[in-house]
Amino acid sequence: QVQLVESGGGLVQAGGSLRLVCAASGRTFSNLAVGWFRQAPGKPRECVGAISRSGSTLYADSVKGRFTISRDNAKNTVYLQMNSLKPEDTAVYYCAARIGSAIVAGSQLYNYWGQGTQVTVSS
Repeated sequence: QVQLVESGGGLVQAGGSLRLVCAASGRTFSNLAVGWFRQAPGKPRECVGAISRSGSTLYADSVKGRFTISRDNAKNTVYLQMNSLKPEDTAVYYCAARIGSAIVAGSQLYNYWGQGTQVTVSS
């Protein structure tokens, strides 16, 4: 089993920055690929990006150049640095983990989920 806890959400003005943190416990973290997802009211959950066990990353086109995912295996932690935030980035953000080496965007491929953290970007 893997437990994931997100933190770092909040209210920020457009153009601002936030760093979300996903803390993991329960299984060897270095064996897990981790994804960040978000869900806005009335919209489907979408993958913001993901990071592999080795540190390779992928990003949604909507956040490329603004968001950066990194991980610290020694701390069992994955980060989502969000810069140049826009009102359309407002959503609940979730981290999710999967056992395997590939980084994928499909939410159905992730085995473990955190409870989510709210990010609100005001215009």
